[in-house]
Amino acid sequence: MKLLHLADLHIGKRVNEFSMLEDQRTILEQILQIADKEHPDVVLIAGDIYDKTIPPGEAVSVLDDFLTGLARMGLPVFLICGNHDSAERLNFGSRILKEQGIIIASSYQGSLSPVILKDSYGEVEIYLVPFIKPALAAPFFPNLTLETTEDAVRAILEPILDSPDRRRVLVAHQFVTNQGNLPQQSESETAYVGGSDAVDASVFHAFDYVALGHLHGPQKMLRDTIRYAGSPLKYSFSESRHKKSVTMVELKEKGKVDIHQIPLTPLRDMREIRGPLEQLVHPDVVGSANPLDYIQATLTDEEELMDPIGRLRVCYPNIMRLELENRPGRQEESKTAASGDISQKTPMELFSDFYRTQNEKEMTEEQKALMESLFQTSKEEMP
Repeated sequence: MKLLHLADLHIGKRVNEFSMLEDQRTILEQILQIADKEHPDVVLIAGDIYDKTIPPGEAVSVLDDFLTGLARMGLPVFLICGNHDSAERLNFGSRILKEQGIIIASSYQGSLSPVILKDSYGEVEIYLVPFIKPALAAPFFPNLTLETTEDAVRAILEPILDSPDRRRVLVAHQFVTNQGNLPQQSESETAYVGGSDAVDASVFHAFDYVALGHLHGPQKMLRDTIRYAGSPLKYSFSESRHKKSVTMVELKEKGKVDIHQIPLTPLRDMREIRGPLEQLVHPDVVGSANPLDYIQATLTDEEELMDPIGRLRVCYPNIMRLELENRPGRQEESKTAASGDISQKTPMELFSDFYRTQNEKEMTEEQKALMESLFQTSKEEMP
């Protein structure tokens, strides 16, 4: 049985105020093409379907198109709720979707009942455990004290005993560790350091494959068959070196599982560039990769620069971040100048902060006088 494992779609996400919807629509269309080529028997989506509990209408439309595409291929889909999702909203229409082979587990309901599928080797049991916290699980286990997330997950999975002949797959969305060793994390995820939120991978001993969601870097935990698929797109510059992919899993006879990753190619990459301003805007450098990529630029110039972000944006329209490596004093100055209670600042003070942040220098007296005049004229014309 072939399983296509993906997770952390975060549909509707904005990165540094850039909407990722076009990129997400493109990458999901690419995943549909992979599904059409690879012919998986099942698609597993391990949570964080949306980026917000109340997704924008465009995000709902993107998910609708994706699930419709999978349904038209006749592919069973098993989808769970992540910590970014609203269980109630994700569950909308789930009974109708179930008739189309799309199974949604939005919240834990007190017991686990597997969906049983068959292939040439026999039956495969698929279990779905949406994102869980001790407080959500506690009402179903009144005789247990659930202090940590691991306590909750252990209580939920305890009835599922090891079996020498039954093949089992689990789809889950949790922060999984390996004997205290933390997984690779990125800036775009909720920060964890272990503790009460951590779930040790040994909890999943009864399963032949565990399809995890929650972390954005594809990686295994404890063994090859406990895996994070990772997000299909880069959602922070800490992920700029990630190789995004979907995971294809082939279950054969009990104890034999083949796994390989299929790379994804984004509409726009997310990458970092570094060097002097004149070098970065040189046509040879700009043309060496897609200039429409999402860019974090680190300038190494020591001299004062005139409108560096403006010059970079001419060459890299989707530049997201600018860092000035050799002027930490000025960077700190621009940060502190823009801080504080903005409600107590005049329009002129706010504009001065903005100008300082953008240009790394103060306004001239002539510029200040011009802006004061414009603000005064605007004030007089207001009704």
